[in-house]
Amino acid sequence: MASKRLHNFKSYVPGTMFILPAFVLFAVFIFIPLIYGFVMSFTDYGGFNMKSNFIGFDNYSKLFHDDYFLISLKNNFIYTLLFVPLTMLLALLAAIALNNVLHLRKYLRMAFYFPQITSMVSIAIVWGLLLNPISGPINQMLKAIGISNPPEWLMSSSWALLAIVLVAVWKSFGYYMIILLAGIQGIPTHLYESAKLDGASKFQQFLYITLPSLSPTLFMVLILTIINSFQVFDLVSVMTNGGPGRSTNVLVFRIYQEAFMNYRMGYAAAMSTVLFLIIMIISLIQFKLEKKWVTY
Repeated sequence: MASKRLHNFKSYVPGTMFILPAFVLFAVFIFIPLIYGFVMSFTDYGGFNMKSNFIGFDNYSKLFHDDYFLISLKNNFIYTLLFVPLTMLLALLAAIALNNVLHLRKYLRMAFYFPQITSMVSIAIVWGLLLNPISGPINQMLKAIGISNPPEWLMSSSWALLAIVLVAVWKSFGYYMIILLAGIQGIPTHLYESAKLDGASKFQQFLYITLPSLSPTLFMVLILTIINSFQVFDLVSVMTNGGPGRSTNVLVFRIYQEAFMNYRMGYAAAMSTVLFLIIMIISLIQFKLEKKWVTY
C-alpha cells in the first residue's frame, strides 16, 4: 500500500515541477498583491512607509457618497456600452470579410492587426493631433465637405468620451478579429455545402450556421472586451487627463489619481476592490446566461 502511494506521488512530481514556476509567479505578482490590496482597503494607508490605521468599512462608505467616484463609474459604464458592441461588430465584419477575400487575407490581416502591437501612448499622441479641433486634419476634412461646425472632440465634454471610444475600437478590433477569424475557419465546410444544396442564401448561412457555430468564440470575445473596457487608462491619461471637466474620468484613472496623486492608497484600494467585484459579477452573469445562446 505504501509503495503504491509512493508511486502515485512520484507520478505527480513531473507535472507539479512544470506548473510550479507559473504558480509562483501568479502568487507573487497577482494573488498576494490582490489579498494585500483587499486588506489595505480597510486602512487609511497613505503610502511611502506611512503608518496606517484600521478604519473598517469607512473607505467603502465614502465611495458611495463621492461624486467624483460615481461620475467615474458612470463614465466607465458608458464607455463599456459603446466599446464592447462596436468592437465586436467591427471585428466580426472584418473576420467575415477576410475569410471571403482569400488572396488579400494575409495583407489585410496584418493591416488590421498592426494597431494592436503599436504603443498605446504613441497612438494616443497621434490621435490627439488628428482630433485637434482647430488644426487637426479630421476637422479640416469635415469642413472641406461642408460641415461648418465640426465636433470639438477632445475639447468638448459631449464628444471627448466618444472620441476615446473610437480610438480604442480602432486599436483593439484587429486582435479580436484574429480570434473570430480562427473560429470561422474552424467551422466545417460541409455545413455550408449542404446549405447551398438546400438553396440557403448567404445571409441564411450566416444566420443559421456561422453565428451558432461561432457562439463560443463570440462569448469569449465578449468577456475579454468587457474586461478590457474596465481597464482603460492609457488613452484617458494621455489624450484628456480625465477632462474636459470629469467627462472622461474612468475607474482605473480615478484609482491612479487617488493612489499616486492624492496619496490615499487605502481609498484607492477600496476602489480597486469595487472594480474587481464589478468585473467578477458581470463575468458570473455572462457565464450564467451562457447556456441560453452559446452552442457547443
